[in-house]
Amino acid sequence: MENELIMEWINAGQTELPTLLLRHYRELNLSNHELVLILQLKSYMDKGDPFPNPEKIAKNMGMTEENVFKAIHQLTQKKVLSIETTEDENGISQDAYSLSLLWEKLIILLKQNKTQKAEVKKEKSEKNLYTIFESEFGRPLSPIEMETLVLWVEEDKYPPELIEMALREAVLSQVYNFKYIDRILLSWEKKNIRTKEQVEKESKNFRDRTSSNTLNTNEEKTTSDPVPMINWLKDLNNND
Repeated sequence: MENELIMEWINAGQTELPTLLLRHYRELNLSNHELVLILQLKSYMDKGDPFPNPEKIAKNMGMTEENVFKAIHQLTQKKVLSIETTEDENGISQDAYSLSLLWEKLIILLKQNKTQKAEVKKEKSEKNLYTIFESEFGRPLSPIEMETLVLWVEEDKYPPELIEMALREAVLSQVYNFKYIDRILLSWEKKNIRTKEQVEKESKNFRDRTSSNTLNTNEEKTTSDPVPMINWLKDLNNND
């Protein structure tokens, strides 16, 4: 008896739904009841029955056939379920349910969510930049300065962390000027420096070279002496 139950369980197969559908079905305007109906339909489709008898589904869900028909019609109205008609090699027509529209809607939703998250992250980064600049400058930014920040992010495509690094370099040089920061960013662009890590690496390499040259020139000079700060505009000024 127990073996028969195990074999029945195995032979019944398994029905899988994308986890993302379970997470986002409400955003697709699907009710709990409709999700269960989709699961019922897919269970038969997965077993090779592309157009299951509503009577079977009605029995499984404790519904009348009429209500199953209405629910299926509602899914087709929401454009998450379709009925496709094909002909076999003998010219016999056969209907089949398709969930392709549902998968397409889910993919579109996921793309929209990703875009919205990116926009929120971008907006948050821009607001953080305003706060950081105003804090370092010790005053509110002017409309022109705020517009410059937007242009750096949206048109020049400078990563916010790179802009923040340029601000830091300007502060270290005690130059609180947007034009100066813009020229730093331009010099980095000419050197194909686009990330915080690349700035730190370039700065470290410069200081290592400077320290090495200093020691070679004067062996008595201690390593505790200050190392000159890198002039990011040197190459840019030479090209002007």
